[in-house]
Amino acid sequence: MAEELQTVVVVDDEEMVLTSIVSFLKLESNYNVVTFTAAHQALGYIRENDIDLVISDYLMPEMDGIRFLAEVRSLKPEVPRIILTGYADKENAIKAINEVGLFQYIEKPWDNNDLMLVIRNGLEKQKLIKRLNQKISQINQAYGELEDLQREIVKAFV
Repeated sequence: MAEELQTVVVVDDEEMVLTSIVSFLKLESNYNVVTFTAAHQALGYIRENDIDLVISDYLMPEMDGIRFLAEVRSLKPEVPRIILTGYADKENAIKAINEVGLFQYIEKPWDNNDLMLVIRNGLEKQKLIKRLNQKISQINQAYGELEDLQREIVKAFV
């Protein structure tokens, strides 16, 4: 069974940042990378599609990264969320880790190896959560079948 491509959404109002991340990820991975310069467009995409990880800039004109990632959390709570932040925003980004359940923050300018490690860890976390949810679903289904069987046995012998 071929493993499906993992989708990474990247949101930044600066095209140069998006181009840099996309170019790096295309060279170093086989992720499906979807980019947006506007948070509202990204939210529309996230609402309608399966995604595995979100990276957002902290300072954006339309909506700051914290508010954007809080929206992502309400839409897809299990998806790891990463924020890119300049050094001056570091304190706010750290506060946001608890406020909106960020997976990680990355300082600009980032080191590509660090970025890749954080993305891989986030995607691995996402994959494990999906597997856990599938197993829980299977257990719940089996439990339901056992309950049905128990009712049939009770009916037959009582």
